[in-house]
Amino acid sequence: MVGVVAVATAAVMMPSADAAASALGPAAAQSGRYFGTAIAGGRLGDSTYTTIAGREFNMVTAENEMKIDATEPQRGQFSFSAGDQIYNWATQRGMKVRGHTLAWHGQQPGWMQSLSGSTLR
Repeated sequence: MVGVVAVATAAVMMPSADAAASALGPAAAQSGRYFGTAIAGGRLGDSTYTTIAGREFNMVTAENEMKIDATEPQRGQFSFSAGDQIYNWATQRGMKVRGHTLAWHGQQPGWMQSLSGSTLR
């Protein structure tokens, strides 16, 4: 009797392949892949946003929080708090975090826009 209850309990608690396939990230993981999205740090307080992101994806990239205008708004003055917030949210949920473009034409701080190519390198 105990064996039957243990097997029945395990069967109920173990997610099936169908259950995993009902969300995009877990379905991708079944074939060794990841399925990701861009996350905005300012939206991490929105429970609908984070519930969907946490359920559907197993990889995230920061929208703009890891671009240079956010990480170095003034030359030589660094701030990683917004990027760290996204990284921490993702890794606490077992998600992969992928980098994104550091220097992007639309998110350049003023100090960077006037640099010459050799200075920029």
